Amino acid sequence: MSEQTNPQAEPQLDENQIIALRREKLNDIRQARIAFPNDFQRDSFAGDLHEKYGALSKEELDPQGIPVKIAGRMMLKRAMGKASFATVQDVSGQIQLYINNQGVGEAAHDDFKHWDMGDIIGASGTLFKTNHGELTVRVSEIRLLSKALRPLPDKHKGLADQEVKYRQRYVDLIVNPESRDTFIKRSKIIQTVRNYMVGEQYLEVETPMMHPIPGGATAKPFVTHHNALDMPLYLRIAPELYLKRLVVGGLERVFEINRSFRNEGMSTRHNPEFTMMEFYEAFCTYERMMQMTEGVIRAAAQAVCGTAKITYNGKEVDLESPFERLTILEAIKKYNPHYTDEQLHDEAWLKQEIVKHGEKIPPSPGIGSLQLALFEGCAEGKLWNPTFIIDYPVEVSPLARASDTKPGLTDRFELFVVGRELANGYSELNDPEDQAARFKAQVAQKDAGDDEAMHYDADYIRAMEYGLPPTGGSGIGLDRLVMLLTDAQTIRDVILFPQMRPE
Repeated sequence: MSEQTNPQAEPQLDENQIIALRREKLNDIRQARIAFPNDFQRDSFAGDLHEKYGALSKEELDPQGIPVKIAGRMMLKRAMGKASFATVQDVSGQIQLYINNQGVGEAAHDDFKHWDMGDIIGASGTLFKTNHGELTVRVSEIRLLSKALRPLPDKHKGLADQEVKYRQRYVDLIVNPESRDTFIKRSKIIQTVRNYMVGEQYLEVETPMMHPIPGGATAKPFVTHHNALDMPLYLRIAPELYLKRLVVGGLERVFEINRSFRNEGMSTRHNPEFTMMEFYEAFCTYERMMQMTEGVIRAAAQAVCGTAKITYNGKEVDLESPFERLTILEAIKKYNPHYTDEQLHDEAWLKQEIVKHGEKIPPSPGIGSLQLALFEGCAEGKLWNPTFIIDYPVEVSPLARASDTKPGLTDRFELFVVGRELANGYSELNDPEDQAARFKAQVAQKDAGDDEAMHYDADYIRAMEYGLPPTGGSGIGLDRLVMLLTDAQTIRDVILFPQMRPE
């Protein structure tokens, strides 16, 4: 179907001329009637009509004269004298309209011919099938509900400019069905995650987004100011310490789907404002947290993909089989079998190798943090199928419980899929004196210039002194999970309004 063409057609005009012409049309409408009516009540959606009646033949459908009221945005238009066709798009899909003088009257049909692509319209009529078998509404009444002053992108070129897609997401959603599908799937993923947690007897809670001191993760915060209290506040970098306060209070299984903020660089995997889900359970270990994390992700895959064996960037990802588990050193040696145990415990050699792989020497002292930096440089990106990396060093895990059997290590994991981190969890540190000492070590690192090191949280220590039961906790990056399950290559494709530089 081709859109209407005539000497005054919009493709011959620049955008400013098109907008001016449409404003003139709107002014004429204002003079004649209510320009933006609000009394049209639709009773049908395009997708539902296709699902219910799309398989019927012309002979089966036409005699039924099924009445419908449809509303949406006009995406295609073809005016042909006494008869016209249009395609209307609503949230569920598109459906064709057939308009003629006999159905709506000559005056209304003539009015329709002056409407533009992108206008919001409402139509009443009956369903039928064209000779080509296309489900169509034979229109008996048609109304202009909202005049679009700006033209849609050229239907053949589409909206190709990525920056415009992110800045004007509303246009992207209008013209790109793939984008609409991504964000519909995002909503379904988050709903599945929520249902899974509730099914495991977890209580959903909300904790503050503005903190007197940042905590719960190592990251540089955004700073704001509370005028009435005349005090600085920090946008949360993680809800962890508040959620564990609730466990102290006896809410033994809690989760929060939360917005967090980290004042860091942007990349294909990082946006300063992001969504994650953190959950905590009393009387369990990081083993249970790995099981929960695996279950949540598998359930989300099944919900939106129909299978736990998905494809990402053209390559299969197996979320169905049990996730592999490796220590940091095992992962390094798996992908670099030429490294020796002696080298991996040699501080000078580790620093040289870290730099060789393009990583920075970590500010935290200790062999463990150097091994982690090397892992990030030489192994992390190769972890395609889901892999739990376990037993992180104490110096980079200020909130995790130290291992009872492995000196210098903690009961902690991070989950990697398609070469990127997706989740982080551990058996929680519940010794208040140990936690206080680790906070002090973080403060020393901050004083030494590490902007991402933690503050000393005296109130959290006080809460722990009332007794934090043995607890496991985990956090899953929901933006990255959506990327994985929608085959998106950058985080901006799964955030409706990603952070952008000013125009």
